[in-house]
Amino acid sequence: MKSGERIIGLLLLVAGATMALAQSPINTCNVPSGQTPPVWCDAVRGDRPTGSWAAQARSEVMAQHGIVTASQSLAAQAGLRILMAGGNAIDAAVATASTLNMTEPMDVGIGGDMFAIIYIAKENKLYQLNAGGMAPTGATVAYYNSLGYFYDPTNWAYGSGMPVFGILAAPVPSAAWGWDEMVHQFGRLSMLEDLTPAIEYAEHGFPISEVNGSWWQLPNAINCSPAAGCTQLDPDSVAAWYINGQPPVPGQTFKNPDLAHTFRLFAQQGRKVFYEGEIAQAIVKKSKALGGTMTLADLQNYYGQWVTPPTTNYHGYDVYETMAPSQAWNTLELMNILEVCVPQWIPGKTLADLGPTNPQYWHLIVESKKLAYIDLYDYNSDPRTWSSSQWALFQTLISKPYAATLCSKVKPNGPAFTPTPTYNLPSSTAPAPGVNVSFTGAGDTVVFSTADRWGNMVSWVNSNFQNFGSGVTIPGYGFILNDRMAQFTLNPNHPNHIAPGKRPYDTISAAFVMKDGKPLMTLGLMGGDMQVQGHAQMLVNILDLGANMQATSDMARFYHNEVHNSLELETQLYNLVGSTLINTYGHHAISVDGDDVGGYDAIMFTLDPSAPTPDFDDGTHGKGPLVNVPPVNGFYRAGAELREDGEPVGW
Repeated sequence: MKSGERIIGLLLLVAGATMALAQSPINTCNVPSGQTPPVWCDAVRGDRPTGSWAAQARSEVMAQHGIVTASQSLAAQAGLRILMAGGNAIDAAVATASTLNMTEPMDVGIGGDMFAIIYIAKENKLYQLNAGGMAPTGATVAYYNSLGYFYDPTNWAYGSGMPVFGILAAPVPSAAWGWDEMVHQFGRLSMLEDLTPAIEYAEHGFPISEVNGSWWQLPNAINCSPAAGCTQLDPDSVAAWYINGQPPVPGQTFKNPDLAHTFRLFAQQGRKVFYEGEIAQAIVKKSKALGGTMTLADLQNYYGQWVTPPTTNYHGYDVYETMAPSQAWNTLELMNILEVCVPQWIPGKTLADLGPTNPQYWHLIVESKKLAYIDLYDYNSDPRTWSSSQWALFQTLISKPYAATLCSKVKPNGPAFTPTPTYNLPSSTAPAPGVNVSFTGAGDTVVFSTADRWGNMVSWVNSNFQNFGSGVTIPGYGFILNDRMAQFTLNPNHPNHIAPGKRPYDTISAAFVMKDGKPLMTLGLMGGDMQVQGHAQMLVNILDLGANMQATSDMARFYHNEVHNSLELETQLYNLVGSTLINTYGHHAISVDGDDVGGYDAIMFTLDPSAPTPDFDDGTHGKGPLVNVPPVNGFYRAGAELREDGEPVGW
């Protein structure tokens, strides 16, 4: 296919949603059952002006002094406010995360977990922070078995047998440690300055936005059992997160003064108040009241880690992903498979030659994902528990020679294969009836990116895991505990089995791309085990197909569930290639809307070689707004995720 034809095919795919509106305009608004859509929902969508990229939903946002892109508009603007006040990308990231704790609380909070990859321009160096949670005292396979929870060998993914909600799913919270560590190591402003936007929204309120309003539903978190799950809402969660006992709706003003109190304490006393002081005591009191095992010592002994992000080179670009127990490293294996195997599967052609209107293009990417995820589910676990042989195996899994050994497992012309685990040794304990936890591509996480006038860039992921995490709120402090321990397994023979002090398999993922030793872009795409396959799709869109930061977000995506071997395609993509993927290639494909394909945020940097390098020691010393300080030597660009409430903002 000629390059012009590839571009036309790409534009047709991106424009699919617009064409669908023109063909079937009736009832395009998703209103609650029993309500009549407003008349405007029958209108067809307008056209982009001549001379623009017509297939995009909107233009990229470009800026020189700094940029923030996030899944909720007020949070992105909070980060921008900090940049304009003299903060750097790290300060802006903490401001954005804390504001999202208010404006998108089902997904993220100070009681969640987080990872980040940070590019520090002065050093031309990448850092990775791992602030994932740890299992508390008493969290053993035997203890959960004694309560009636057992490993289910029919469900071999992460999380098998573990409770999903409630206090037994809550690890020692870790995001607070990560926020404090980020500002301490690299911030220019004080924690109080960084948290001020979030404090103001918590105290004075904000109007609930559309997408988040549709997700604002607490899970049952108390009176839990293995057979029935949890059967009642936590009253402290209802008091903190509902209005008059009901979920807030879009447009309704929401406040959380208890969370503002927590942020003020945190700004004044740092993480000590959270892990040793009054907040720690409140966490332990709540845990004990619900039958949890967390102790003050568990909180006092918590620590995050600065680690080296693993990397591979894909077609000349150095891709860095967050290290295990984050699942993100598996993206490297997936990209290696695509780079090494595609030339064998379609000799003389590339993915770009096939293009995203060709069903075989999707078949090859989906099959590569299946291969990579077998290893992900078999081996991902806490690296602090690994033996030397496990470390050697990890290096093998992300190598190109290993990828080459997998090529023969895929039939480029079909049929699709069924993935099965290789490590999954059976447990000697029989599973209890009704315990079968399967996670989908939907997940409750935020990804966002920030960049500043000095060239610093942050790729950040922060999460409660499931919707509103464990569903357990700390009374008087207004934050949710996450439920990341649901990602442990109760298979005692698996490296990811639960144990005190251990970090669970963690789906949250952040990425960064370098080119020739210089920063190119951040990358994040949230949504459970959608994240690795989402990262891969974004990388192919940008690096192989030439999509810009807005176009890659607008393009249709797939989600593949490894356990059920089901393939979900967004509506227009299903209409385009679904029948061929089913009938010719043998995939179990269905049509879905955008709920299961995650949310994307990223920033790309374009260097201007003629511009001077930023002055890293500009004499302001982090005090006050920057005056007459030149912008970065280039410009940033970002796109908006059409499946979320957010936007990129810059100056």
